Formats: sequence, C-alpha cells, structure tokens
Amino acid sequence: MQSAAFTLSSSSLPLGKPRLSSNPTLLRPRFDPIRLSLKNNNDLATSNNVSVSSSLPRRSWSLSSSSSSSSAFKFRPWSSVPSDGEANRFEVRASPVPESAGEVAESSSLKKTLVLGLLFGLWYLFNIYFNIYNKQVLKVFHFPATVTLIQFAVGTVLVILMWGLNLYKRPKLTGAQLLAILPLAAVHTLGNLFTNMSLGKVAVSFTHTIKAMEPFFSVILSAMFLGEMPTIWVVGSLLPIVGGVALASVTEASFNWAGFWSAMASNLTNQSRNVLSKKVMIKKEDSMDNITLFSIITVMSFFLLAPATIFMEGVKFSPAYLQAAGLDVKLLCTRSLIAALCFHAYQQVSYMILQRVSPVTHSVGNCVKRVVVIVSSVIFFQSPVSLINSLGTGVALSGVFLYSRVKRIKPKPKTA
Repeated sequence: MQSAAFTLSSSSLPLGKPRLSSNPTLLRPRFDPIRLSLKNNNDLATSNNVSVSSSLPRRSWSLSSSSSSSSAFKFRPWSSVPSDGEANRFEVRASPVPESAGEVAESSSLKKTLVLGLLFGLWYLFNIYFNIYNKQVLKVFHFPATVTLIQFAVGTVLVILMWGLNLYKRPKLTGAQLLAILPLAAVHTLGNLFTNMSLGKVAVSFTHTIKAMEPFFSVILSAMFLGEMPTIWVVGSLLPIVGGVALASVTEASFNWAGFWSAMASNLTNQSRNVLSKKVMIKKEDSMDNITLFSIITVMSFFLLAPATIFMEGVKFSPAYLQAAGLDVKLLCTRSLIAALCFHAYQQVSYMILQRVSPVTHSVGNCVKRVVVIVSSVIFFQSPVSLINSLGTGVALSGVFLYSRVKRIKPKPKTA
C-alpha cells in the first residue's frame, strides 16, 4: 500500500486573508494563486483553475521571515523550480509505506506463538512434577484426604497472596454468586480427592488411562441433564475409549478395584462440574473469568474439605505422628509442598491457555498432556507395562483425540 506525500513548491507564498463567499451560510478560505496541475492529462480539475500534478520533482522547503513585513512569511525553495508559467502550485506524489509495518505484525504474531508454546510447556511440566511428587507422598503417607487438603491449603495461600499483592484483580462477590459456585466447589473437591485415592492405590499411568474415560461420562451426563444428544460421530469416538480402557485394565499389573473405582468416581465428579457450570449458570452481568472462578473454588474447597478430613482421618500431618511412623519429616514436607505448588500452578496455566485458544485446541492439548504424563511416569517409576497394556492405553488415548476432533461437528438441522 502506498500513501500520498505532499510537498509545497513556491518561490513566494504570502499568507493572505481568506475571502468570504457570496453565500452567507458558507464560509471557506479561497487561495486563488495556488494551482494544482495534472501533467498526465493536462485537464483542469475544478472551475477555480485548480489542477493536480503527479509528475513534478519533489522539492524541500524552508520557512523564513520577510524583512519587509512582520506578518508575512515566504516558503523559499532550496533549489529552483522549472519555470512553466505556474510557479505557485502543489505537488502530489505517492511514496511507498515502509516495509517495517509488516515486520512489526509478524514479530507480534511470533511473540504470541512463543508465549503460547511456553504456556503449553509449563502446563505439561507442572503436571509431570505434580504426579511424580504426589505419588511419592501417597506411597508412604496413606491419607489421601489429608494430602488433598494440603494441596487446597497451599492453593488458598497463593490465591490470598495474589489478591493481596494486586497481582490479579480481587473479585467482589455477592451471596447469589457464592451459592451458584458452591456446587462446583463441592464436585471439584470430590474429583481431586478421588484422584488422589486412585493414585495411592494404583500406578500413575493406570490412573490416567482410566481418566481417559472422561468424554464418556461427559456425553452421558450432558444427555441426561442438559438434553444434548450426541452425534453419531461422537458415539463412534467413544468406542475406542471404552475398549482401550477395558483392554488396559485387564492387563494392568497394579490393578485393584479400589484404585479403579476411585478413578471412575473422579471422572464422574469432574464431568459433573462441567455440567453444573452450564446448568447453574451465573448471570452474564455478574460473570467472572476462569482464573477468578478457579481461585474462588480453591478457597471454598479448602473450607469444605477441612472438617471432613478431620472427621475421616484425624490430624495426621504432624511432626510427632510422622516421626512415630518412621517417616522422614523434612523430605515428606518438601515433596508435599512441591506437589501442592505444581497442583495449583498447572491448573492456573491451564486456564491461561484456555483464554488464548479454542476449547477444541485445549482438549487436544489435554489429550497430549495425558500421554506425556503416562510416558514420564512409566519411565520414572519403572512401572511394568506389557505390550497389550500399552496397546489398550494407546487405543483409549486415540479415541480421546478423535472425540476432541468430532465433537465440533454439528448435526444437520431437520427440514420440515
């Protein structure tokens, strides 16, 4: 794209007063000495002897004060203008726009891509560290409710610091909003509790293989409570998910029913949260972003789980109890803290990614994340995995990827 650059060309151009038009309702300045010439076609452009020129050479000008008059200024050229009988005129020329404008746009797009790639990398990294350290804690400290409560407690402290230091805007909540969020916090609490119960019983890889069944529960609950009937493509994508999980379960070396049903309960509660978020919808004028909603749910989950944990397990995470159990207090506390920090961090980053990409892209990224977690946990813990077990896990994860792709296919509207 090119933009027009205007250059004045004159040997003497006094600034005179504009003459009034004969029309009393229209006042406009008129400069008769100035003419615009068009050398391309030599036709006059207007009735006031104004013409346009696009071929005259470009001139540079300086503004100097006249010694004979204190109110008049002259534009004097640094080089002479060819004499053609029209010394006073405008020159209109087209000059190219600098190519740096396109480079700036490309640089901005590249920056956004790099930031998004960094967020995905952090999402996967925090997930890997959470699952590894969390499993190490649960292997020696068999109190999943207490472990979950610690994770919510650390998240609550981080949220309070984030709001107190103005790192993120503190929301102003109403009673109606808290009541609407309460069911979401309840199922969020149960979902994380059941996940930790499963991780304490079976291998990390098997827990995440079972959690690949989340789309199956999502489709069933949406059909039951929201009336959203799945397309034939969605139903077809569920078949490899169910078949793969079944194949992986019958060949899993660490299989036990407590770990299996805990993971299944985690799927049910997590997908119930998604359904409730649609069913118990907050008014648009009172809506909040995902990060704020997650922060509020974290704080509420801590206060919901604290009395239940004391009732079910008592106060077990104390130096006296840990020493009596023969555990390394410092090592256990360090691992618990790292797991809790990674737990809160990966969920925060997940919501940051969701604000930048579409839900479909986020679902695909979540599927890849599950693959990364399974592979990394198998390598770190040296979990025994058979060929049939690997095949079942792969089929299930392929079904999850297929589900994320076909979910956006809308059914054709019925014609009358």
